[in-house]
Amino acid sequence: MTKKRVVVGLSGGVDSSVTAKLLIDQGYEVIGVFMKNWDDKDDPHCPAAVDAMDARNVADHLGIPFYSFNFAAEYWRDVFDYFLEQHRLFRTPNPDILCNQFIKFKVFLEAAEKLGADFIATGHYAKNHFNTETGLFELQVPNDANKDQTYFLYTLKQKALAKTLFPLADLPKPRIREIALESGFHNAKKKDSTGICFVGERDHMEFLKKYLEQTPGDIITEKSDVIGKHIGLSFYTIGQRRNLNIGGVKGYSEAPWFVLVKDTDKNQIIVCQNDDNPRLFQTELKANRLSWVSGKAPSETHLTAKIRYRQDFQDCTARMEGEEIHVTFKDPQRAVTPGQSIVFYDEAEKVCLGGGEIC
Repeated sequence: MTKKRVVVGLSGGVDSSVTAKLLIDQGYEVIGVFMKNWDDKDDPHCPAAVDAMDARNVADHLGIPFYSFNFAAEYWRDVFDYFLEQHRLFRTPNPDILCNQFIKFKVFLEAAEKLGADFIATGHYAKNHFNTETGLFELQVPNDANKDQTYFLYTLKQKALAKTLFPLADLPKPRIREIALESGFHNAKKKDSTGICFVGERDHMEFLKKYLEQTPGDIITEKSDVIGKHIGLSFYTIGQRRNLNIGGVKGYSEAPWFVLVKDTDKNQIIVCQNDDNPRLFQTELKANRLSWVSGKAPSETHLTAKIRYRQDFQDCTARMEGEEIHVTFKDPQRAVTPGQSIVFYDEAEKVCLGGGEIC
């Protein structure tokens, strides 16, 4: 019987490496592909060259074919341009979600199909379950809830899920490390990547300065005292603590400051010193650019949701209003941030239903 062919996105990290190993053990014909999504020319902060070599070494160790695909142009067009546009609108976008939507589960999937792939696979911690009663694929929370990455995958639709495998769904992270060591992978102890490649280990604000115009303005307290200067509203986000450069303000304590409000009319940032300031919390929000895993909005109104990665599930009610969804939370939510995503789950906190961008 002919083996099913799976093209694995090898990132150079331990998760995708073990993904390839598990698929080989399960009897699939496996091909490894490294995706270069950022032009790192003259950019020492992007570790793409090192990651590509690590990916190739794993493929050689496993004895599987290896390719490197350059999707930098598509990434700039479909992810980075939108990333910059949203910052110019004083919003805080999530490029990892956009990358999954437009690159890994679209452009990469299309390229893999040209290699004759029956499926693609990635090292994401998520579960792809086919519900025989509904005839639909479900994006489910993996067994290791601490590593749950469905928040970043909510834009996946039925077409992509029908062609995708998530071999790490049932495994905890410590077991992944053990398998990597048992398999003799040179990257078995490699540190997990954090952030996004085009920022790398740099400060996010310093990176943005290369691409966004600076429009300085005042930083003020709730009493309207001017206590500092900002470089432009595009560089800050609600609840932010770092890079405010405020200290030793006469009449105020030495407690840290937090971004409370971005006043676009006056080009001012209002800050506070208490992390639990009531103005940092809200119980309602609206979201647009909605994407539903099943292809349509859920009929249930009582759901759970997350407004950031690794947040605990939050009880809420939701109702559609045209192209937007209006959400009311049981408990007030801190630092609801326009441009970030709200992702919905069923009440059992098992199935990711979809989500959208906070208005």
